[in-house]
Amino acid sequence: MALTIGVDIGGTKILGAVVDPHGEVLAQTRRDTPAGDTGEIVRRIAAVIRELRDSHEVDSIGIGAAGWFDAARKNILFAPNLAWRNEPLFDLIQREIDIPIMLENDGNVAAWAEFVYGAARDADDSMVLITVGTGIGSGLVIGGRLVRGGNGIAGEIGHTVAVPGGHLCGCGRLGCLEQYASGNALVRFAQQAAKEDPDRATELLRLAGGTVAAINGPLVTTAAQAGDAASLAAFDQIGYWLAGGLADVVQVLDPQVLVVGGGVIEAGDLLIGPVRRYFPEALAQRGRLPLGEVRPALLGNTAGVVGAADLARRN
Repeated sequence: MALTIGVDIGGTKILGAVVDPHGEVLAQTRRDTPAGDTGEIVRRIAAVIRELRDSHEVDSIGIGAAGWFDAARKNILFAPNLAWRNEPLFDLIQREIDIPIMLENDGNVAAWAEFVYGAARDADDSMVLITVGTGIGSGLVIGGRLVRGGNGIAGEIGHTVAVPGGHLCGCGRLGCLEQYASGNALVRFAQQAAKEDPDRATELLRLAGGTVAAINGPLVTTAAQAGDAASLAAFDQIGYWLAGGLADVVQVLDPQVLVVGGGVIEAGDLLIGPVRRYFPEALAQRGRLPLGEVRPALLGNTAGVVGAADLARRN
């Protein structure tokens, strides 16, 4: 049975796993992502791979990374939340590892995993994945194939403009969807609410030790689950903006399934509930016509490694 390693490189973690041909994760390990040190990122990727190879025989490695690759999938041109700028990532990793590797955008590998093994496995043609984490990732499958575009950078839904002239994004644009529907946006909305109306954020502030600056994503989730009004409102806000982004995708691509994944989706109905509520409103009259179903991702934080491993195997 051929085994492959999948590696998922995000803004906060490097996750690696050994994956079998059925998409089952047999072993995994992780390291923190040193977002500002490109050399150390490569060293930690290599360390993750070596640790997994010590206990499993594998024949290829797939790597999904947060950033924009060239069409050849060799150089990472830019990463909004990491320090990569025109980085020859393929060559740097291949120098460290002596078996074939394949590089792909992290949103693409997660989308592929959900299309083949996860929430969209019943779709025979098309799906869109939006992942809500530190930023917004996305991936498109049309006609049963990943859509990469003429220059290799298709499908960056998180960097479409939601609010003209809005918050500055890491990509350099103003008002990107990522600034309003990501995990970072969730924290910003919650911190703002706690500062302006602390009476609505009593549980959140208690968890944060009374310090607004200490509020983070996990605390917002915990407080929302306990009924904290400010935290629930923060989830409602990112759900509103995410629903608008999905509605725009429907107008352009009309996919069979729209899947919402990423770390924040682990909050369950706290996010998917507002998304489903606002989605028909955002579509207006288009919502009266046939359209794809919005579903939560099924593979959780293993989607990236499973998709990367499967694409490496097919490659």
